[in-house]
Amino acid sequence: MSLRKAAECVKKYKSFLITAHTNLEGDALGSELALCRLLKKLGKEAFVMNEDDIPYGYDFLPDTQNIRRYKPNIRNVKFDCFVAVDCSDLKRTGEVFRINKEKKPVLNIDHHISNEYFGDVNWVEPYMSSASEMIFRLYKKMRVPFDKEAALLLYVGILTDTGSFRYSNTSSSTHSATAELMKYGIDVVGVYRKLNENIPYEDIRLLAKILPEMRREEKGKIVWFQIPHNLLRNKKLSFDLSEHILTFARSVKDVEVCAIFKENMGVRNEIRVNFRSQGKVDVNRIAQHFGGGGHKTASGATIHGEIDLIRRKVLAKIKESL
Repeated sequence: MSLRKAAECVKKYKSFLITAHTNLEGDALGSELALCRLLKKLGKEAFVMNEDDIPYGYDFLPDTQNIRRYKPNIRNVKFDCFVAVDCSDLKRTGEVFRINKEKKPVLNIDHHISNEYFGDVNWVEPYMSSASEMIFRLYKKMRVPFDKEAALLLYVGILTDTGSFRYSNTSSSTHSATAELMKYGIDVVGVYRKLNENIPYEDIRLLAKILPEMRREEKGKIVWFQIPHNLLRNKKLSFDLSEHILTFARSVKDVEVCAIFKENMGVRNEIRVNFRSQGKVDVNRIAQHFGGGGHKTASGATIHGEIDLIRRKVLAKIKESL
């Protein structure tokens, strides 16, 4: 279904619960909060509810203080429509989807190629840079004017999901959208610094310990990290270092695919694998093989098992794809 169907859904209902995927990042936050502002400007009742806290570095975004935190015993939450933003499947919302016990209509707004079309209305654009660029288009479709806060939310969402416009999902329409948003007085240098030059000193020191764990295979076409459990034990990271580690890995000469293998803290034999590709290899297919998904050049999967065995299986699958 299309943007038109999503706009019709917005017009039809009076109250909305909006959520995004767990492990929040800039696009999830930017798109859900900007959508909430749009709905309120249309005279609707709307609120954002997430399973996770606001991640480090994003507390400068407007409206984050209004996000409701999901709790299992939560009661009397009223809404006419459940909106999932930037989620390839409903379970990516964590436990929040359980609040829809009355089976209210679900609006699915997403840009992942692995989307499962789980909504009653599905607006899925796999070739769009970000969910935030999709919400930008919804503003235009519904003729809702931007304000400085909405512009900042959408700009941050687009910036993070395009890797500051470095990734292949960046298009001319992406640049056109951000050019329009910049007219609302966004401090682009300040935003970049908050997102990319704001890592705590202790986390940088940990990053320095992780980088020597880099390994290469297939004449340098595969670069991977297996982060030792003892490096993370009892470490409370302020920042998610995965993206920075992957940035180093993608910078290696001749690399085609990179991967990080990391044990999820507090969950026995649960391994998080993050993939990045330079474009020739579809890492979404690799991630889907292991129960995950995402985009052609950026995907992930959570796999249950022993980390060394999982690493060997995943690397074998990557080699098949080269």
